[in-house]
Amino acid sequence: MQKSLEDIQKRLDYQFENQNLIIEALTHKSYKRPYNNERLEFLGDAVLDLIVGEYLFFKFTNIPEGDLSKLRASLVNEKGFEKLARILKLGECIYLSTAEENNNGREKPSLLSNAFEAVVGALYLEAGLERTRSIVVPVLESAYEKIDLDSIFRDYKTTLQEFTQANEGITPEYIMERSFGPDHQKEFEISVNIHGKQISKALGKSKKEAQQNAAQIALEILVKV
Repeated sequence: MQKSLEDIQKRLDYQFENQNLIIEALTHKSYKRPYNNERLEFLGDAVLDLIVGEYLFFKFTNIPEGDLSKLRASLVNEKGFEKLARILKLGECIYLSTAEENNNGREKPSLLSNAFEAVVGALYLEAGLERTRSIVVPVLESAYEKIDLDSIFRDYKTTLQEFTQANEGITPEYIMERSFGPDHQKEFEISVNIHGKQISKALGKSKKEAQQNAAQIALEILVKV
């Protein structure tokens, strides 16, 4: 794993003085150590919310708060962080149990997203906000051809509702299937039902995110978008 640690630090263009920080950030709870990356993930999530929010605030000086919020929500979520984790090839660096690795853990979106948040949390603790920002923003910009409302944000719930009203004469029903995890790391599973039949279901770190994810899957099934 030593080579992987060196590789990730080269890709970040940052060498940790405290190697224990980056090791902790890359340690999944399945690895059964006295530490794991959940606390750093919690911190990194907050740091990313600020960095991306600030980035959008200065990039788009003439769009209203509501649109800024939509853009941020489209970037600051599991899918967005998974995308950034894959650019950094975090999957090959994570410390996992043998069972989790055999279960394709290195490719799991939630695991990759969490590891990216934890790495950002570790960067923030050691290098501060400004240095962390200088690392995160170029990775963010490299992940998307263009960052604007038309390119990034798609309101799948609205699109699905328009489709079902036009074709079925009804509005989709969203049902909370379950919620799980500790309070600071809650996940929600929500299904989309049409005519009482479940079309899709998806997870999200908020009810809104889970609804959007489920609506996107439903659209892919119904209209092959």
